[in-house]
Amino acid sequence: MQFIKDRFTYLFNSTKGLILVAIAMVAMVTAVWGMLSGPMAEWGVREVVVKLLGMDMVQAEREGRIIILYHSIAMAIVAIEVYMVTSLLKMKPLMKTVIRAIITVGYIVTMVFGLAFAYFGHNWAFHGVYIAGLSLMFFGGVLLTIALWPWNKEYYQPDKDYARTKNGVDVERMAFFATALTTVLSALFGAVPGSYFGNGFQVFLAENVIRLPEKTTMQFAIIGHLHIMLALISIMLTLIIGRWLEFKGIWHKISMPLMILGTIVLNLGVWGVATPLEPIAHMIIYVGATPSMLAALFLLIWSWNRLIQEGTAHLQKPNIGQKINALLRDPLKFGPTWQMLFMNFTTSGIGIFMAVKLDEIFRVWPAREERIELTGHWHVLSAIVATIILLYYGDMLGFKGKLRQLYGWGLIILSDIAFAAVTIFEMKRLFISEAEQQPLVNVLMYAMDFGLAMLLLLLACVMVWRLVDLFKKKGRWTEEVDQELSQEVWK
Repeated sequence: MQFIKDRFTYLFNSTKGLILVAIAMVAMVTAVWGMLSGPMAEWGVREVVVKLLGMDMVQAEREGRIIILYHSIAMAIVAIEVYMVTSLLKMKPLMKTVIRAIITVGYIVTMVFGLAFAYFGHNWAFHGVYIAGLSLMFFGGVLLTIALWPWNKEYYQPDKDYARTKNGVDVERMAFFATALTTVLSALFGAVPGSYFGNGFQVFLAENVIRLPEKTTMQFAIIGHLHIMLALISIMLTLIIGRWLEFKGIWHKISMPLMILGTIVLNLGVWGVATPLEPIAHMIIYVGATPSMLAALFLLIWSWNRLIQEGTAHLQKPNIGQKINALLRDPLKFGPTWQMLFMNFTTSGIGIFMAVKLDEIFRVWPAREERIELTGHWHVLSAIVATIILLYYGDMLGFKGKLRQLYGWGLIILSDIAFAAVTIFEMKRLFISEAEQQPLVNVLMYAMDFGLAMLLLLLACVMVWRLVDLFKKKGRWTEEVDQELSQEVWK
């Protein structure tokens, strides 16, 4: 009994344990449900998995299944970010415990019962519990927003190296608060249309209706919900990485107000999509995205400069090679900001280019090509967020030496191979005709499959290692839980 109690305490009462459980659940869902993808269907794997697990796969219900799958994974990612925020920022211990408990129950219930309903027969009691899980996530978000209230004098920033107001209000905490608040509000953007299912509103995938000349307000709301939630998850992760790296100085003082401005304007633009402001909503979105992207760029500049300075502190006049070596010496510290930069070439930049040239180029393409671009865009952005989380998690686990290098560079290189291949596949019609595309497509498919398969294998190795360690009486997990519980004070 004590064996179970000790491990339960680690898994559900420590930051590393909570993140481990969430990553393990996402990894299992990704591995199993990844067997249902297109390439797996071509190889016959999909049919074997469906029959082996007894899945109910009615083609007419495909959109509904996919949406529940997306929400199940997304709630786990949101939970991981909540664990990170509550470990990095000061808040009352009781509030921290309550938020974590609600979020943990919320995402697990959402994932288990949502997937059970969608893929294993439609037991509507499971659907009700799935909705209850989403409601718990929403309530946890409300509590987190309250806990992040930056105008409490207990949370004022005394250090002048960080962004703060004249009377000491922590501007970085204001950015966390703004992101949490707008995330809760934007969740309603999906919840309201969802409440109308069966009452004049039917499930759909955003990429399938993009070319409809007329869209309903509900459809606009769902499309807006999809975009803004992905953007807010990315913004919150940027703030988390900045806090972890101890982002400060002049770049920090410039970045935090920009992040707040960008977050608010971006949300106003997306909310405007479902209002009479729809004709100018995209212009507002572009205006909001720019400050947020600049803030991320300033974090990158500060971070890389710091890595170079720390790595060449023993040299009087380091040359360019020594500076590059210093920059790349720690993949877990270099990786998150590199992935943010790489994201501009695979998602952000591509998305802006597509929006600017939409009527001139992309709407001239067959609808299937535009659909591929949209689907790839959203998936790559989500996957980049996952790699950044895994890089931070590796540092949390204290990876050192060759293990740190292998894990960090493995994540970066394998994911970037796959993401680059996806990006070229999305945009292939810009430089190759359909009649001549097959050799290129074959190479890109091999690159995608290799990168993602090896990435999942690397993650599986880490998960197996953590599982084996968990069964040891004096494993690494005992040190981690003792260290965290002994430091259970405001940070």
